[in-house]
Amino acid sequence: MKTAWVFPGQGSQAVGMGMDLLEVGQDKFAKAAEILGWSIAEKCQGDIAELSQTEYTQPCLYTISAILSDLLKAKGYTPDVVAGHSLGEYSALYSAGVFDFATGLELVKQRSLLMSGASGGAMTALIGFDRAALEDLIANTPDVVLANDNSDGQVVISGTVEAVQSVCGQIKVKKAMPLAVSGAFHSPLMAEAAAKFADILAQIQFRDAQIPVLSNVEPTDATTSAQTLRDRLSVQITSPVRWREISLYLGESGCERAIEVGAGKVLTGLLKRTAPNLQLANISNLEQLNELVR
Repeated sequence: MKTAWVFPGQGSQAVGMGMDLLEVGQDKFAKAAEILGWSIAEKCQGDIAELSQTEYTQPCLYTISAILSDLLKAKGYTPDVVAGHSLGEYSALYSAGVFDFATGLELVKQRSLLMSGASGGAMTALIGFDRAALEDLIANTPDVVLANDNSDGQVVISGTVEAVQSVCGQIKVKKAMPLAVSGAFHSPLMAEAAAKFADILAQIQFRDAQIPVLSNVEPTDATTSAQTLRDRLSVQITSPVRWREISLYLGESGCERAIEVGAGKVLTGLLKRTAPNLQLANISNLEQLNELVR
């Protein structure tokens, strides 16, 4: 059965996530503390407001996904293709063998610090809208973009506070939810952070992937090329997350099953809407892992 592993991004965090992995993943938790200077276990058992701060959320999600991915492989499972939502792309690249755990976590650490340091923008999630009307409105409103295209009926817009408010004031939606983020992620307003991160990326050695990777910025071309994957990652911070297209690709390219590897079930929820023929599973804890293995 052709299977995709998909890895969650920011927004999937929850207090208590990963706590049943402390023993089986002790080496990675220890390595993470060494790299980060703080304990992932402590953050995951603490306050949700603190855990939801970008500089903590991203390393915690990456580490948990990496441990679960390794456990799946130890049970003899291997995906045919991998993809991740924004931050989750780093977990996908780790799972595909593009870099080792420590290298990936160092990248995630630097990315999270650059993104959390951004300011002067806003993001709002929209649910239930006329897509054509929204796209037309965005095209005619400066300084706002469609940042996360999650499904036909769920997106996130990103840009200046004024531009985001302008769009929200003119489009009829079922629900609009401002996101508690410091800046306009996945928009041109992140250009300064992206330039700094590109310099960091340039120092990292990427390996060709052992498993094809679907990128957020080019969701119709799964590749194993180290250079291509690096190039795509370098523009990810300023580019839209094209998850709806990733979902369509998985549903139309012969994939029969998708397993969300990491905290929560956001991505399987999105996949169900866009690619309803896929068999879906979540592996966010040891109990679910053992259920899958039976």
